[in-house]
Order: sequence, then structure tokens, then C-alpha cells
Amino acid sequence: MFNSLSDRLTATFKNLRGRGRLSEADIDATVREIRRALLDADVAVPVVREFTSAVRERALSAEVSGALNPAQQVVKIVNDELVSILGGQTRPLQLSKTPPTVIMLAGLQGAGKTTLAGKLALALKEQGHTPLLVAADLQRPNAVTQLSVVAERAGVPVYAPHPGNQGAETDVVIGDPVGVARDGVAEAKVKQHDVVIVDTAGRLGVDQVLMQQASDIRDAVQPDEVLFVIDAMIGQDAVATAKAFEEGVDFTGVVLSKLDGDARGGAALSVATVTGRPIMFASTGEKLTDFEVFHPDRMASRILDMGDVLTLIEQAEKAFDAEEAAKMAAKVEKGEDFTLSDFLVQMQQMKKLGSMKKMLGMMPGMGQMREQLENFDEREVDRVQALIQSMTPAERDNPKIINGSRRARIARGSGQTTTAVNQLLERFTQAQKMMRQMSKGGGMSGMPGGVPGMPGMPGMPGGGKKSRGKQAPSKKVKGKSGNPAKRAQQEREAMQRALGGPAAKPSPQGSAFGMGGEEPAEQDLSKLQLPDGLDKLLGGR
Repeated sequence: MFNSLSDRLTATFKNLRGRGRLSEADIDATVREIRRALLDADVAVPVVREFTSAVRERALSAEVSGALNPAQQVVKIVNDELVSILGGQTRPLQLSKTPPTVIMLAGLQGAGKTTLAGKLALALKEQGHTPLLVAADLQRPNAVTQLSVVAERAGVPVYAPHPGNQGAETDVVIGDPVGVARDGVAEAKVKQHDVVIVDTAGRLGVDQVLMQQASDIRDAVQPDEVLFVIDAMIGQDAVATAKAFEEGVDFTGVVLSKLDGDARGGAALSVATVTGRPIMFASTGEKLTDFEVFHPDRMASRILDMGDVLTLIEQAEKAFDAEEAAKMAAKVEKGEDFTLSDFLVQMQQMKKLGSMKKMLGMMPGMGQMREQLENFDEREVDRVQALIQSMTPAERDNPKIINGSRRARIARGSGQTTTAVNQLLERFTQAQKMMRQMSKGGGMSGMPGGVPGMPGMPGMPGGGKKSRGKQAPSKKVKGKSGNPAKRAQQEREAMQRALGGPAAKPSPQGSAFGMGGEEPAEQDLSKLQLPDGLDKLLGGR
């Protein structure tokens, strides 16, 4: 959602690099570009004014004038201010001391309240709670049926004594939604559910009937949390809608839905500042698991293309098998060869994380490779898995025995071509070499991309059609220069090549995102340091 804004801000900061001192004109030009980027992203005008004013004031202060790297200091200021307008700090759910905790969902029709109720219930269930969904939306056609289906998928019970509207859209109030909500809380106390999530009705627009019903339900159930669910794609209208619900219902937190859309995302950057209420959760897809706690600092980091490694690590810890990870770590420490069986296990674990595009998009600097990411074919992972599963156990453990006839058999068994088998074995041979280097003491910090399946690694399955191309002749990297400035430039270029940045060269057809070709000769990556905790994710340790 924030791709356009991220690209504009990144381009703006590039103009500041290499300058030893920033003049007032430089800062004014930068603030002007930031203002345009925010307005283009549909951020509310008052929020833009407040944001750019704060950035300019701090950028002109001694904070930047005395900095060793003024450009980086400006980026830090923008990051700090983004965190501020997104809410400042993470706000968790406030659970009641005497169960059940009552959570009421409010918002316009189509914002995604019903689906979000299931996502929130599943997240709470995984934390050890026993949630109950209450179908108090009797207005929208088949809303009760939808909530029942969502509840079944999430594996949680639903209280739905009234079938609700089974026909066309109508303005006539159906049933007694206030009574259903009240009885649902009573049912939770009897059945000893510690959380109640009340799904309420919405309208296509803000009206008095909607607000009165929401207010009556709030008075009846006395919720501990009232979450305002807003479609992150509605743009400037988000501000007016949020203000209306703040006055009519007085919500305690905001949930952004459809954050995976391709709209400009100004709503997310406006609501928290305009209403003074924190953004607590974000819905990032259609699956019930596409739901996450909203961290303002991490979202600001994503917008500035600095990645979100902490969220990536948290998701990996949930999905990865600790026992398999320990086995893999032990093999590396003993110097044993990395096999195709190991590669298959790692691929299957990585698939549990969900979309590869989304996962790779959390890596720092991946905004520079957005086109390759968009062209990446998620099905390629399934094709590689089919190739490996078409091999015998002996072939997986020792690919050297795979001769011409075996390759033809593997290709037929997986429904692919012999060329695809050859490409996989070639990339895997390179992956084995890198794993051997790691076991000899290179460590994860010296590896240009981690383990197979991560960017920059030859074991990664091929990208989309547009990302494939002919191999460019590799250039040899000269030895370290005695000039400190040139040596620093060489180290930056080496890091960019390792992480797949702009300096990376195209690689053979079928490699990941057009990367992962032959290792540049004499390349010194010993000083490359990945973020803390990322080695645990990439190396399976």
C-alpha cells in the first residue's frame, strides 16, 4: 500500500547523500518533496502541515548541523516523525480484570468488520483465550451467516440467536441487535468465555440510525474496547468518517483493514493524528492469519524501505520447527553437506510463513527491487518442490549420481523439462559451496544472502518471466584501496551486491529475481553484518 510513498521518500533522500553539510535551501527543498509525497498519498492536509513543520524545525536545528552525516540524520528525523503520527508506540488490548473482556467492532459497511472478527478471535485463541463471537449485525444481508462461516474456520463458537436479514438491502431495522449483544455477553459468562467480540451493523455512509444503534449497543454491553474498523483504501474520507465515529461512539482504538491493497494509504497516516486514538491492529490479506499487531515504529521503517526484520523474525518463530532447525544447525557445525532433502524441509517451513513476496518485502532495501518482487512467481516454489519430490532419497542426499537418464525421469515425474532439473542442480551446487564456507567459520554474517530460499542465494527458485535474463559477464572486484573514501565505497558496493541492491549484476536464467549468479571473484564480505536475530531466521538456529 505504501509503495508509492516509499519510492518518493527514498528518491528524496538520495539527493542528500554525499553532502557534508546541508544548507537551509537543501532542507527546504527536501521538506517540499516530502510534502508533495504525503499529499499524493492522500494524507490529510492538517497532518501534512504538522508533519513537515516538525521535520523542518528539527532539520534546521543543531541536531543536524552538528551531525557527522547530515543526510542520515534527516532520514532519522523523518522516521521519528512518521512514528509519531502513526501513534508513537504499540498499544495492546486492555483485558478486563473480571472476565469476560468485551470487544465491540464498529465501522462502515464494507470495511471488513465481520472478517476481522474472525481474525481477532483466531489471534486471541492462539494466545490461550476462549473467545465468543456475537452476531449483532442483523442489518446487512447474510451477515449472520458470514460470521458463522468465519467462526467455523477460526475454530471458535458464535452466538447467533437471530438469522438477521436474509434478503435485499433495507433501511428497516431488523430484530433487536441491542438485545442480541446483551444476551451474547450473558451467554459468555455462563459458558465461561473470557473474551466476547461483538460484530455490529454498518451503513454505506454515516447516518443517525447507525450511530444511535452503535451507541445503544455500547451502553448495553459496556465494552472494554471499542475498535473502529476502517478501510485503509478510502483516502481523504477516512478523516471525516473517523471523526463522526469518535463523536458518536467514542472508540478506543483503530483497526486498519485491506492494508494489502494498492491504494495510496493516506488513511493510515491520518487517523491516529486526527482522532488521537491509537492504531492497534492491521489486516493484511484475505486469510484469517493475515492479521498483525500494528507497531508504529515498524510501519515507519517499512515506509522508509528499511524493512521490518522484527516482524519477520516473529512470524518465523511461529512457523519454523525448532527440532528441524536444531538438526540443520548441528549439520552446519559438523561440516556435513547440505542436501536436497534439507533444502526441501527448509522450503516447506518457509511456505508456512505465507506469501514469499510479503516475506521478502520485509527485508531492508527490497523497495529497490520492487519490479522483480512483483514479477516473482509464487508457483515456482511449488515447481522446485515437485522436482525434489520426484527424486529418490539417494538422489536427494547425493545429487552427483543424477545422470542423464535420471534427469529425464525426474523431469517426467514432476511434469517439467530436463532444463528445469539442470538449473535446479546447478543452483544447488552453488548453494552447497556456500554452506561449506559457512561451516568452515564464515558464519551467517559473512554470507551474501543466508540460506537457500533467501534473496541472493543460488538455491532460490526462479523469478517471474520479466526478471529472467541473460547472464552478464562478471567483473572482478579489485582489492581494497588505501584511500579511505574509495575503500568505504568498495565496501558499500560489496554490501549492495550481497543483498541484491542496485550494484548487483544479472545472473543466469532461472535464478531468484535475476540474482544469485556466480560469486564475484575476490569479493570481501567478511564485514557484512545482518540485523540482530536475522541469523536465527536465515540459518535455522
